[in-house]
Amino acid sequence: MKAYSEDLRERVVGAVERGAKRCEVVTTFRVSLPTIKRWLKQRRETGTLAPKPIPGPVAVKRDALVEALPERLVEQGDATLEEHCSWWQERTGGEVSTATMSRALAALAWTRKKRP
Repeated sequence: MKAYSEDLRERVVGAVERGAKRCEVVTTFRVSLPTIKRWLKQRRETGTLAPKPIPGPVAVKRDALVEALPERLVEQGDATLEEHCSWWQERTGGEVSTATMSRALAALAWTRKKRP
């Protein structure tokens, strides 16, 4: 999920600091009350409303998959996720889950649906 823009965060916090009731701010800007509280706390503690970085390591498998898959899909477009995963393991020696393979295929906008 994408983070709310910094501009929206500034407008919401600014409205609260100008004295607007939080329930009005919730309906006006369509953000939840806990979100407003979190942004106010972040501004108080850090002085900024910039979105925090997404935790966790950077995904490295998907980029390699996205590069290698188009060639594979031309040859074996009707293969199952498990077959694609087995192919990847044979090719690189590294394992990928069916979920990772599915995300890589989605990034390529590939579907198994056959068109007439």
